[in-house]
Amino acid sequence: MTGVNAEPTVAPIDALLLVSFGGPEKPDDVVPFLENVTAGRGVPRARLEQVGEHYYLFGGRSPINDLNRELIGAIQKDFADHGLDVPVYWGNRNWDPFLRDACTQMVNDGVRRAAYLVTSAYSSYSGCRQYRENLADATAGLDLELSRLRLYFNHPGFVTPFVEATSEALASAPADTHVVFVTHSIPTDMDAASGGPGAHAYRRQHEEVARLVAEGAGAKSSSLAYCSRSGSPHQPWLEPDINDHLRELAAAGVTSVAGVPIGFVSDHMEVVFDLDTEATQTASELGLTYVRVATPGAHPAFVAMVRDLLLERAAVDRGENPVCAVVGRRGPNPHTCPIDCCPNLRVPLPAVS
Repeated sequence: MTGVNAEPTVAPIDALLLVSFGGPEKPDDVVPFLENVTAGRGVPRARLEQVGEHYYLFGGRSPINDLNRELIGAIQKDFADHGLDVPVYWGNRNWDPFLRDACTQMVNDGVRRAAYLVTSAYSSYSGCRQYRENLADATAGLDLELSRLRLYFNHPGFVTPFVEATSEALASAPADTHVVFVTHSIPTDMDAASGGPGAHAYRRQHEEVARLVAEGAGAKSSSLAYCSRSGSPHQPWLEPDINDHLRELAAAGVTSVAGVPIGFVSDHMEVVFDLDTEATQTASELGLTYVRVATPGAHPAFVAMVRDLLLERAAVDRGENPVCAVVGRRGPNPHTCPIDCCPNLRVPLPAVS
């Protein structure tokens, strides 16, 4: 595994923008936040209030913003420790600090070219192109050029923290513990279009990460399940749901399970509610021993990955051909998305990068 072998310079890039989903920080934020998330979909307010109950269980505050602050602090320290004088900005799709505000602030600070990292590691419309559409809106009329850091599902800095955490969990679990890798479900047509027509990149990338982590951690058996299904019940989504899958495993004689949230960079609401609350309760009702494995968060390897990807992208923007750090059987994701990659299946919209 070889990263970028270059002097620590990010020229011609002036700054790094962390791009994330956003989340409420107090009870009064919950429904307005959900209205932003579902804008244009005609979701009744009563349904939003029902979904909001998940957030009220945690004081009306999503963990995502605090985790992003922690990550940004770790990135800033890592940059300073390695001689990189690069400001780090942060913008969200659905809640303060919003992308438009972050982009405007960068321009006001003299930034003309920024690289951006999305807190989503895999190819899909909702995890990549939708953010690029949001960034097109956020930069409209601004003198700001953006370069995307490539998707990093198979970068060692993303895989290694999961291998370490899964190994640690299995070391203190029963010998026959089954590992269930969990990620956010998406519509099957969105999966089919991810990475290009018929590519199913979202599912296949997760299968590759699951294989790498299972092998690295010495798991004796493993499977892939999904969480956080939403939308119309008539629209097919990726399955099995984690709770249904736990029932299937229990019926098959499995008595111990380790849940590994490989679809998530840190402990977002989908992790603390869907896995730590719902799945934990389901496992308890089934008599299963259940442990939830940690996400990367601000793990040193993940933080170092951000620096590696930034240096890599800067080299690409200078016209160089850097060696890209990857593990497994799939090559590095492209630095620039093909035009038919992860399309908007409802209406084509402008997207950056």
